Amino acid sequence: MIPLETQRLVLRDFVESDWPGVHQYAADAEVVRHLTFGPNSEKDTKNFLQREISLQGEEPRQHFALAVTLKPQKQLIGICRISVQDADNKTGSIGYCFTKEFWGQGYATEAVKALVSFGFQELGLHRIFATCHPENITSARVMQKIGMQQEGYLREHHCIKGEWRDSWLYAILEHEWRGLKYHL
Repeated sequence: MIPLETQRLVLRDFVESDWPGVHQYAADAEVVRHLTFGPNSEKDTKNFLQREISLQGEEPRQHFALAVTLKPQKQLIGICRISVQDADNKTGSIGYCFTKEFWGQGYATEAVKALVSFGFQELGLHRIFATCHPENITSARVMQKIGMQQEGYLREHHCIKGEWRDSWLYAILEHEWRGLKYHL
């Protein structure tokens, strides 16, 4: 279960001492420009971590926000999360965010593959979806690389930082995932 390991990464539960690593990406305006939060103050980041740590004890656990760390150095480089959105219909959602210096190196794809495998194998989900801002081409590419298909375009889907924004909707079904080669 948790932690999840890939070739280069360990995805684990957050701990309070992670806040400087989280704050590095959460306070960066370029990193969070398409996200619903940030740029964070130190207090925002500490509150986020406290909230995520408190959710780790829920039974049954429905939300997994995981620190993405490099295996050898144990350096925190981002976050990925999976949440059960509808237990009856076995539907979950994912999201991810990485420190800018680790963009373009395949870490997001590697982490999200592990997250999707966890969702289908451990959480018993049937469908996993994600959304991204239409200008966030890099995030859309990650979703495509892991086998998600674009299902739609959601108009004025989120009010982010006082502005209504559209989103692309991507999803993958369990049987589609089973046909891929990245099971953990």
